[in-house]
Amino acid sequence: MLGAPTALPDGVELSAYRIVQEALTNARRHAAATQVIVTLTFHGAGLDVEIEDDGAVPADAHGAGGPGHGLVGMRERVALLGGELQLVRGPAGGFRVAARLPVGGDR
Repeated sequence: MLGAPTALPDGVELSAYRIVQEALTNARRHAAATQVIVTLTFHGAGLDVEIEDDGAVPADAHGAGGPGHGLVGMRERVALLGGELQLVRGPAGGFRVAARLPVGGDR
């Protein structure tokens, strides 16, 4: 955790929780990750959530054509708050989920 933790609007807290939960589920189910790092960064404008794993990502596990709706749900939650989401495969494997959740975007 980075920055000074501050109270967050309920929608931001719930979205952060669900994003971390989904990313950890994906790392376990699809990537066979041996390590996952979760970083929360508090700043004046809101909360940054980053989850990075070292797994071997199968080609269809995290793509739009993969099973489940987890990544779609992440996108929808972040968009509802007016935030930003990045979903990135690492060049040597692994997967990174990074969300910027603004405090003022709780609707």
